[in-house]
Amino acid sequence: MSPKPGDLLRIDGRASVQFAGDRALTFRVGSVLHQQTYPGWIWLTGYVLNRRGEATAKREIYVQLTGLRPAVNSSPLKHPTRRGSLPTRRNPLGSARH
Repeated sequence: MSPKPGDLLRIDGRASVQFAGDRALTFRVGSVLHQQTYPGWIWLTGYVLNRRGEATAKREIYVQLTGLRPAVNSSPLKHPTRRGSLPTRRNPLGSARH
């Protein structure tokens, strides 16, 4: 897998031993460092996401490309809706407007 900005990844022990077990995390890639490193390893900058999909920390991580996996829920985050939003108004032609 070749990660790119915006990818949502599950980082665990397959990517690096430092993320094994309960240290695994869900990571939104912000940038990929294209500097030469050890073969098969890469630096990623991005955000650690909690279970609700909210960014909790910005991190730089060094991981093996072969250990990278897409996160289970790779769909884009949904924007929360506001409670008590304005009521829908109708225009003179009868179609709903917000």
